[in-house]
Amino acid sequence: MHLRACIACLCVGGLAAAIPAMAAQPADPVPVPSVDLHSYLGKWYEIARLPRFYQRYCASDSIARYSARDAGRIDIENSCRTAEGDIRTAHGRAEPVPGSNNAKLEVTFLPPFTGDYWIIGLAPDYSWSVVGSPGRKSLWILSRTPRLPPAELNKARSIAQSEGYPVDKLVYTPQSDAKAAAQ
Repeated sequence: MHLRACIACLCVGGLAAAIPAMAAQPADPVPVPSVDLHSYLGKWYEIARLPRFYQRYCASDSIARYSARDAGRIDIENSCRTAEGDIRTAHGRAEPVPGSNNAKLEVTFLPPFTGDYWIIGLAPDYSWSVVGSPGRKSLWILSRTPRLPPAELNKARSIAQSEGYPVDKLVYTPQSDAKAAAQ
């Protein structure tokens, strides 16, 4: 009888320990209320990112170009400069998630694999954007210009941090255009 009581206590204790861990799981990040895809199209400079394996070779000049495709879909061209000076380019497509007012996109670079592209921050004039994945493993701060003014960068970082992204792990992307513009 004593053995059963010990096993029951261990089971209850294990469940009690698991409940706070389950409760600690953050809710999904909240995307912006809506995105005008036509205004979102065009060239975006990567200002900062959370490191991801598929960008491991990108040393500088990371740029995304979004262009209109049929039926509200978007063509994507991502490029970056490697440490050796070569330009690497990847092509993909994005499709708005129904019911998200275009704030959530499903991105495909290697079919059939897709990824989540959630716009969680967006300047009213579409001059910068904060994009992340719901699991908080991917995050990008993007700008229409090669350099984002400090006040705007702080706003973007603050949005990401308030949504639970580890902004202390951001990698800042050097942009050659920014150096030329500063001279």
